[in-house]
Amino acid sequence: MITIPETDLVVHPLCLGSNIFGSNADQAQSHAVLDAYASHGGNFIDTADAYNQWVEGHVGGESETIIGNWLKARDNRGSMVIATKVSLLNTRPGLSAKNIFAACEESLNRLQSDYIDLYYSHQDDAETPMEEVLGAYAQLIAQGKVRYIAASNFSPERLRQAIKISHDNNLPSYCAVQDLYNVVDRTAYEGTMAQTVADLGISNIPFYGIARGFLTGKYRPGVTEVDSKRAARAREYENDKNFAVLAAMDEISTAHNNAPLAAIALAWLRAQPTVSAPIASARTVEQVNEIIQIIDLSAAEVEKLSRFSA
Repeated sequence: MITIPETDLVVHPLCLGSNIFGSNADQAQSHAVLDAYASHGGNFIDTADAYNQWVEGHVGGESETIIGNWLKARDNRGSMVIATKVSLLNTRPGLSAKNIFAACEESLNRLQSDYIDLYYSHQDDAETPMEEVLGAYAQLIAQGKVRYIAASNFSPERLRQAIKISHDNNLPSYCAVQDLYNVVDRTAYEGTMAQTVADLGISNIPFYGIARGFLTGKYRPGVTEVDSKRAARAREYENDKNFAVLAAMDEISTAHNNAPLAAIALAWLRAQPTVSAPIASARTVEQVNEIIQIIDLSAAEVEKLSRFSA
């Protein structure tokens, strides 16, 4: 277990993503995945009110509802750390205080919980003063409805501005970011944002830790059929450079008793200085059993993957 910097949240080093709950995985499948994750000691679940509004016939909130039903059925809310988000749901857009209060109540109802452990601003809102945003979070924290807040998809400049306003006005401060980052998708995060996160003493809880499934190793030159509803998006990573990364991961896998490539990809992320717990999702129990494995890479192995993916 690890403690997320700037918090007292003690979590499993794999955060289970739930963006496919209610779409690629129905409630029964999602509950099986959650059971498998918990059976390995997993306790950190990431969701959002906007999941899965992009699916035909869905309105958002489906993932939260499935998780809430599971928490109630297992009576284990106290042992789980639940993260959810506000600002991207079509019916609850933005970060106005009014919207944050309403969205939080709706998320709590769907999650069947009295509190949210980690509440993200899912996307920056340039139209709402940051003092208003952070003031709303302050009220929710005072009411016991939220424990900590974090930011997703912010620019480094806006993140620094938010932290300064927090400090200057004695308001809650973002304790983490959630940004896209994995061994084959490094450009957006590394550099200015990674340095900002380091300077602020917080951490990244990165999403797409296994690159939409590409880093499981299922996608190879000449492979035309893959059992995944997200195959089209994963295939966006198919190029010679990324296939070379997979080949390097194959060699590392052999040295670690044929460890799953997904576990190696997540191990590379954990070795990065500003990362705390990477996020990965699973549709089946078998996939959970792969991503849950915690592997310690040597410095040479981390360097090797970094060199091939640079």
